[in-house]
Amino acid sequence: MPAFSENDPLNIRLELESVATGSPASEVARQLVGLLTAGDLAPGSRLPSERVLAERLGVGRSAVREALAALEILGIVQIRPGSGTYLQGGTSDLLPTTLSWGLMLASNRTRELLEVRSSLERTAAILAAQRATPEQIEELGEYLQRQEATLDDPEAFIDADVRFHVLLARAAGNEVMADLLQSLRSMLSVWVGRRVRTREATQAAYDEHRAIFEALRTGDVLATQRAMDEHMATASARIEHADPVAAE
Repeated sequence: MPAFSENDPLNIRLELESVATGSPASEVARQLVGLLTAGDLAPGSRLPSERVLAERLGVGRSAVREALAALEILGIVQIRPGSGTYLQGGTSDLLPTTLSWGLMLASNRTRELLEVRSSLERTAAILAAQRATPEQIEELGEYLQRQEATLDDPEAFIDADVRFHVLLARAAGNEVMADLLQSLRSMLSVWVGRRVRTREATQAAYDEHRAIFEALRTGDVLATQRAMDEHMATASARIEHADPVAAE
């Protein structure tokens, strides 16, 4: 199986440019995609190690890890713990439409994705207010209670937050929209993470979710829309103002 060793001459020939310190992982991903689509690597090839890539690009290993994680989500590479990172397919498999808009998440592209996500979340909330079953509303309430119980545990809070949004999208009764929203959340989380880390932030997010839930429970479509609009505005602001990955 083709692979890079630490002393492989291919490491020297990698046409990778140094990345400015503190730049986002999206720039690392852009250069890696250029490497992977050059046609020099066969399917199954092992990429250079994180250390080698970080040294060559002049960035911290955390930026490389985030970039590789994004490529794995998109099905371009496979990360095998203890073994390395491998190219999933040939060059023709690396050029789906997804790459043209979902991978190169510079700040302007992130903003565009956030706009799409906000629009879809708003539509999902409106449809859920009209279509949600009593069982789905009850389950949404359980996720809301879980958020309230984990205000001081950001990781657990985020889990309940995500589950709330996933169920809300399913309650809208449109599987295509629900799947699109899930994909958008995945791509955004790779690059910026979720910046709900303080008690103040979790409390604000909980209050926003509670407003959505109360409006949805009464079937008030307009109130549900307004509550989701307010939540998306603050959630998008948190993402847009998140710090980029810094060099280690």
